[in-house]
Amino acid sequence: MPTPMTVAGAEALREELTHRKGTLRQEITQAIAEARAHGDLKENAEYHAAREQQGFNEGRIREIEGRLADAQVIDITAIPQGEKVIFGVTVTLYDAEADESIGYQIVGEDEADLKQGKISVMSPIARALIGKSIDDVVNVVTPGGEKEYEISNVEHK
Repeated sequence: MPTPMTVAGAEALREELTHRKGTLRQEITQAIAEARAHGDLKENAEYHAAREQQGFNEGRIREIEGRLADAQVIDITAIPQGEKVIFGVTVTLYDAEADESIGYQIVGEDEADLKQGKISVMSPIARALIGKSIDDVVNVVTPGGEKEYEISNVEHK
């Protein structure tokens, strides 16, 4: 089943993959070679640490390749601007109770980063917002209780 991903998210994964396959792989191979040169491998902590790092790196390479293969990359800027909340948009919500506005971009699971205002399409708030339009009022069940937001803006950026 395809996993939605923004263009920026796919590019970030490709960059990480290039780094892991190139620079990082070479650094780990060099560290293993240097540790081997120290002699007895049974009690060589540097060697075992480098081998462990190599295993982690190769596992992450396979994981990224799999995610990119399963990705359905969506370029939100290619979709005509509208008032409906869909994957990839940046939505501005008004919280009347707190009298404040907050903005989120709805992204794929791998891209979610609340500190950057990016929430997963699978999060409760994103699931409540998808399909709604500007001026709609949305109730979201959060760990702290139910919150009510009004959708004040939807941007394709």
